[in-house]
Amino acid sequence: MTAPVEPSHLTSHLGFWLRFVSNHVSHAFARKLEDRDVTVAEWVLLRELYDVDHIAPSRLAERMGMTRGAITKLADRLIAKRLVSRRANPDDARAQTLAITPAGQWLIPELSALADRNDAEFFGHLAPAEREEIERLLKEIIARRGLTAVPVS
Repeated sequence: MTAPVEPSHLTSHLGFWLRFVSNHVSHAFARKLEDRDVTVAEWVLLRELYDVDHIAPSRLAERMGMTRGAITKLADRLIAKRLVSRRANPDDARAQTLAITPAGQWLIPELSALADRNDAEFFGHLAPAEREEIERLLKEIIARRGLTAVPVS
C-alpha cells in the first residue's frame, strides 16, 4: 500500500490568488455602486448599451455571454429604474430592442469614474509596464481558453 499523496494547499494555486484579488476588487466596486442603486451586472449591461443606439436582447445576451432570460431580468430592473427602455424593433414588430435612456446616459460617466477609481485603488501602485504585463497575460489566458462571457458578478 502506498502512502497517500499530500494534497496541495489552496495557496499553491494561481487560481486561488486570482480569485482572491478578483473578489476584493469586485466587492469594493459593488459597494461603490450601491450608493447609486446599481449592481455590477446592471453596470455592465448599461455600459454595453451606452455605445449602441438600440439592440435586441438576444444580441446583447450573445455579446455578454449570458442567457436571454438573465438579460430580460436585468433589463426589467433597469427599466423600473428608468435607466433603460424597451421598444418594438423597427425592423420586426414582433421583436423588441433595448436602449439606454437619457438618465442612463447621464449616469454612465459617473459609474465609469467609480470603476476607474476602484481600479486605481487596487492597481494604481503598479508601474505601467507591470500593469500592461498583467493585462497581456490575462488576455492571453482568455484567448487560449476561448473565454467570452463578460464577468458580471
